[in-house]
Amino acid sequence: MTVTEEHAPEIGKARARKEDARLITGRSRYTDNMVLPGMLHLAMVRSPLARARITSIDTSAARSAPGVVRVLTGKDLTGEQGSMPNAWPVTEDQKAPPHPAVAEETVNFAGEIVAVVIARSPAAARDAVELVDVDYEPLTPVVDLATAARDEELIYPELGTNHSATWVFDSAEAGTGGDIKEAISAAEIVVERTFRQQRLIPAFMEPRSTVVDPTGEQLTVWSATQIPHILRVMLALTLGIPESKLRVIAPDVGGGFGGKLQVTPEEVITVLAARHTGKPCKYTETRSETMVGAHHGRDQIQTLRISAKADGTVTGLDVHLVANMGAYLGLITSGIPILGAFMYNGIYKFPAYRFECTNVFTNQVWTDAYRGAGRPEATFAIERMMDELATELGMDPIEVREKNWIQHDEFPFATVSSLEYDSGNYEAATAKALELFGYDELRAEQTRRRESGDVVQLGIGVSTFTEMCGLAPSRVLGALSYAAGGWEHAQVRVLPTGKVEVVTGVSPHGQGHVTSWSQIVADRLGVAFEDVEVLHGDTQVSQRGLDTYGSRSLAVGGMAVVAAADKVIEKAKVVAAHLLEAATDDIEFSGGQFTVRGTDQGVGFGDVAFAVFAAHDLPDGFEPSLDSDATYDPENFSFPHGTHLAAMEVDTETGQVRVRKYVCVDDVGNVINPMIVDGQVHGGLAQGIAQALFEEAVYDDSGTLLTGSFTEYLVPSAPDLPSFTTDRTVTPSTTNALGVKGVGEAGTIASTPAIVNGVLDAIRQFGVSDVEMPCSPSRVWHAIQAARVGSGAGTGHTGTGGEEARR
Repeated sequence: MTVTEEHAPEIGKARARKEDARLITGRSRYTDNMVLPGMLHLAMVRSPLARARITSIDTSAARSAPGVVRVLTGKDLTGEQGSMPNAWPVTEDQKAPPHPAVAEETVNFAGEIVAVVIARSPAAARDAVELVDVDYEPLTPVVDLATAARDEELIYPELGTNHSATWVFDSAEAGTGGDIKEAISAAEIVVERTFRQQRLIPAFMEPRSTVVDPTGEQLTVWSATQIPHILRVMLALTLGIPESKLRVIAPDVGGGFGGKLQVTPEEVITVLAARHTGKPCKYTETRSETMVGAHHGRDQIQTLRISAKADGTVTGLDVHLVANMGAYLGLITSGIPILGAFMYNGIYKFPAYRFECTNVFTNQVWTDAYRGAGRPEATFAIERMMDELATELGMDPIEVREKNWIQHDEFPFATVSSLEYDSGNYEAATAKALELFGYDELRAEQTRRRESGDVVQLGIGVSTFTEMCGLAPSRVLGALSYAAGGWEHAQVRVLPTGKVEVVTGVSPHGQGHVTSWSQIVADRLGVAFEDVEVLHGDTQVSQRGLDTYGSRSLAVGGMAVVAAADKVIEKAKVVAAHLLEAATDDIEFSGGQFTVRGTDQGVGFGDVAFAVFAAHDLPDGFEPSLDSDATYDPENFSFPHGTHLAAMEVDTETGQVRVRKYVCVDDVGNVINPMIVDGQVHGGLAQGIAQALFEEAVYDDSGTLLTGSFTEYLVPSAPDLPSFTTDRTVTPSTTNALGVKGVGEAGTIASTPAIVNGVLDAIRQFGVSDVEMPCSPSRVWHAIQAARVGSGAGTGHTGTGGEEARR
């Protein structure tokens, strides 16, 4: 046997996604496509009030309606529905009210479920909802976050406060830096600002849907979820079902952005309905139900103080957050702002740092993960503050950043917030971004426009960022009281014909796992890209996993795949040595070929696979299987970074804002598939720009959501966004075998401050120091007018999210 031609590398190749042909030709299968024999349909009765006692529910008319099988209320489910899980108690004294899937005595946000109709058709169920007569005793809702934090009206009197928890990190106490009070008192300049992170709605393409079949030996749940494995565990714990009797399947999932990183009341209710009726049950929400009943994101008041020397060298950072939990704690609600705690220092060398966050309840739908989950909030705040410091000192915003960032030769770098950044080169990314952007030329144009009094002014926004990706290691999550670990599992199965099946515990909803994993395994094993099949999203196929969020798929899940593939190679070497009559230690493997060191004698991967299948001539004691499992627990987070620059045009007569040019240079380590990376960056940019300019969930004083459809909740479309100029630098991660970092959230994290800094840079000359997001034409225009007349209200910022800021 002699060596044949080696396998061509796959990693780094811009391959079109394997999964796209099926997805774009109508051969996809979403949860709502499921049709089972005898299937019943659910519709939810939702409270129109944000806070009230339920005094009575009359279901008689609904139960008598055509096609209705059953109507269940919270009291019907008392004792079996439990309380929705919170997996992240951030402090030992965290306060959390019970959260039944169907309200039993009180409702605490408009849209909360008070009854469920089960009928033979979706139309019959929806019609019967109108026949359920619920009598409420209204209570005073607490909607404004700052008001709730003052405890003037208690949402849950039994808790004694609206505060759920207060979490503090102090660099002096942690031993990672100096004392913040001393840094501020000794500073030559101190800048303090308050920013508002508005409430956002994860506007995923596919509304949430759940189908439950109770008729088999196992109870099977199909759900449009990011977390099939976690959902299985939590359903078992919440409802007392043996985990072995639960199978959860996430079929095709049309987007998530954190919005499907949740165990939802609707999933629990559909399971309960199936158990009560003994029939398969389906619930698919309407878009309006998504808006009012699915969790929201962001919603914080951020107050920061930054201390510095007169030359711009920073000496300390003090951060105080008030974070809106909404009415309940969802799966990881309380931990979302804490994730940001480790990133407020950004890419900068702060000698002293203190972070304090108070989580507060309001009568709104609860908040939880939304693309970036805590890190966009942190990056926005620190990048806004670096611009504010530059303005106070009369420095260029690039100059003040360069003075304070970690230099490339200082890695690995222990940060003031206790993390260790393994690699990076902020200088290289920034230099490339400035060149692509034409920074000096645009500054010169800005000066000309200002001097000429042009109606349309030009602003330049800067954002330099890093983030922590791959929500791990497990020991770190344990130290933060998170209920789960950060490991991930994979299996590589070798078929007799040399084809390969990869079973992965991470579950895609648009990220391109099937393609990327195929490329990784094709390179690792030397097989054809087309010969790799990737299986996922079914807890009976992929028995172990911790799912997809926090840009962990490649940096954690991909490393588990690599580890499993390497185990396959080591097993196969034993067989190859036997076939080649050589010592195992003398076998080398490359490009799909096993060779005897120093010779041209070899055997192909496919030949070894078939030899193992036949098992006619294997080494004594060798188990006839190459299949291998691996569980990977990373030693550190990964830390992608980049520089984003935005040229913003602001019409000072109308307040209209336009993104004229957007350039970003990201460093995500080694790239598996540049086409997929570009797509992830583009999507992330769209969502970050949307927060800066378009999106906001607004409630009135009674707790009614005013932005309950896409008529009022403004999501940008393609014509609202520019063509992006994207590029990359590469500093490989030193903590994983492929040198990769996360990319799925980078664009969202970095783009929002770049846009807002650009808007403000265009209109600071009029005395405007802030415009609350989103920077709508109305807000920008009012800010300019107020500043021009010197009213003192020219910032367009209230710090409380009040009605004045929305006008």
